[in-house]
Amino acid sequence: MPHRMLLCSGHVVSMDPGVGDLPGGDVLIEDGKIVAVDREISADAEVLDMTGRIVIPGFVDTHRHTWEAPIRGCAPNATLDDYFVEVLDTFAPVYGPEDVYAGNLAGSLECLNAGITTLVDWSHINNTPEHPDAAVQALGETGIRAQYAYGSANTSLTDYWFESKIAIPADDVRRVRERHFPSDDGLLTMGLATRGPGFCINDVVEAEWRLARELDIPLTVHVGMGRLAGRFGMVKQLHDLGLLGSDTTYVHCCYFSEEEWRMVADSGGTVSIAPQVETQMGHGWPPVMKAIEYGLRPSLSIDVVTTVPGDMFTQIRAAFGAERARVNAECWQADTAVPETMLTARRMLEIATVNGAHVAGLEHRTGSLTPGKRADIVAIDATALNMAPLIDPVAAVTLCADVSNVDTVIVDGVVRKRDGRLLGDTARARRLVEESRDRLMAAVEARKKQQA
Repeated sequence: MPHRMLLCSGHVVSMDPGVGDLPGGDVLIEDGKIVAVDREISADAEVLDMTGRIVIPGFVDTHRHTWEAPIRGCAPNATLDDYFVEVLDTFAPVYGPEDVYAGNLAGSLECLNAGITTLVDWSHINNTPEHPDAAVQALGETGIRAQYAYGSANTSLTDYWFESKIAIPADDVRRVRERHFPSDDGLLTMGLATRGPGFCINDVVEAEWRLARELDIPLTVHVGMGRLAGRFGMVKQLHDLGLLGSDTTYVHCCYFSEEEWRMVADSGGTVSIAPQVETQMGHGWPPVMKAIEYGLRPSLSIDVVTTVPGDMFTQIRAAFGAERARVNAECWQADTAVPETMLTARRMLEIATVNGAHVAGLEHRTGSLTPGKRADIVAIDATALNMAPLIDPVAAVTLCADVSNVDTVIVDGVVRKRDGRLLGDTARARRLVEESRDRLMAAVEARKKQQA
C-alpha cells in the first residue's frame, strides 16, 4: 500500500507559476512525491493540519562549509583574509574525521531545523580518506537532501592556497563516488569543490576539472571575492583554459568584469551568493541584480557559521537589504527614480527555493510545490506574534519569519520536524559537537605551544 500524507488548509505558496498561491490549499504526498496541490483534496491519507501555516518549498543552501559547525562563532569579526588564518590555518589542520562527522551531523540538523531541506556541502576538509567518509555518513543519518562536494585537504595555507601544486586526490574521489554515490538518483549526490585558478597552478586546475567531468559530477568554485580572488580574474582564466561549462557553480562573484559575467551566462554556469558573509567579511556587494541582469538565476548560501548565522531568513534579508541599499544610493546620487527591476520579497523567496534547486542541479526534484517533484516542504507558523496578523504570506516568510516559526519540515516525504520540534537526536548532535569543540580548542593550543 502506498503511504499518503495530506497537508490540509494551509496557505500554499507553491513557487510554481502553474500552481500559484492557494489560501486554504492542500498538498497530497504519496510515497515521498507530491501528487496533487489544490484547494481541497479528498484522500485516504495521514492528515497534517496546516491551519494558520504558510506552506512553501524547502529552502536550498547552495554553499555551506558544514564541517565548521564545531567552531561556530570562532571568528566573529573576521575579514576574508582573517578567515584564511583564523580558520583554515588554525583549526582545519587539527580536524579529525570525528570532528567532520560531528560538524556535518549538527550542521545538517541545524539546516533542517531552519527549513533548509537541500544543502550543497562544500567540504574542503579532506585531510585523510576517513574525512569524506565521516562527512557523507553524517549527511545520510540526518535525512537531508544534499550534494556532497568533495574538496581539498586543509593542512597548510602554503600548500593548498598559494599557487598550490597539490590536486585533490583523484583516486580517493573515485573511491568516494563508487562507494557512496553509485547513482545520481538518491537523496545524496556528489560534486567536486575545487579551488580554481589563482589558488592553484593551471595543471592542478585542469586536472580537477577533468576529474569532475570524467566522473560526471558538477563543480563548485569560489570566485571574485575581496582582496584575494577578487583580483585573479578567475572566470577569464578558466575561459582561457577552455574549462567553462554548465556544470559549474560560481560562488560569490562580487568582483567580476562585464566580460566575465557574459562568460558565465554564455556557458550556462550557475551562481551562488552568500550575502551576509559578503557584506560582513569584505567579499564585496552581493551581486544579486547583476546576475539577474545577465539572465542568470542566482541562489543563496550561508557559507560559514564561524562568522554568520546558519539560517536562510538571514540570507534573504541580507541580500534584499544590501541590494536595495546599493541601488537606492546610486539613484539618490544620480537623482533618478529607482528602477522597476528593484528586488521584491517574492523574488527573494524564488531565489531561496526554486533558484537554489536549479543551481544545485536538482530543480527536477525539488524547489517548488509541483506535482511530480519530491516532497521537500516547509510549514511556517503564521500565528506567532512576529508573524501575525497575516496580510502578505510571501512578505511574512521573507521579512518577518525566523527559525522559531519553522513548524514542520518534510524531506522526500519524511517528516523531520513537527510542531516546532526537530525529530532527530539533537541531544547527541549537541554533545558530539561540544566534544569536538573542546578537542579542537585543545589541539590548537597544543599546536601553538609546539610551534613557539
